[in-house]
Amino acid sequence: MDNRDIIRTNNVLVRIMKLEKGSSTEWHYHTEVTDFFVGLQGLVRVEARNPDEAVTLHPGQRSEIAHHHIHRVVNAYDGTSEYLLAQGIGQYDFIKSP
Repeated sequence: MDNRDIIRTNNVLVRIMKLEKGSSTEWHYHTEVTDFFVGLQGLVRVEARNPDEAVTLHPGQRSEIAHHHIHRVVNAYDGTSEYLLAQGIGQYDFIKSP
């Protein structure tokens, strides 16, 4: 996974995330920030638990996951995928979940 920060403050983080074929982020959640996703290249699947949900983002499509909601992002494309991730407003954390 390749990350490129665009904006980083104490309360907001905006970055471009790259996922190689077959890769994903770990299951996790945030205590304060909401994640906003915008598909840029390929296909990006945003999966969530409790309740179980999944949405596949094509370039230009968007989705969001509220804080405390366990989720991960999966490359659903047979190549590299990229997405814009905006996180805020609040202190960033990344709490892994089994």
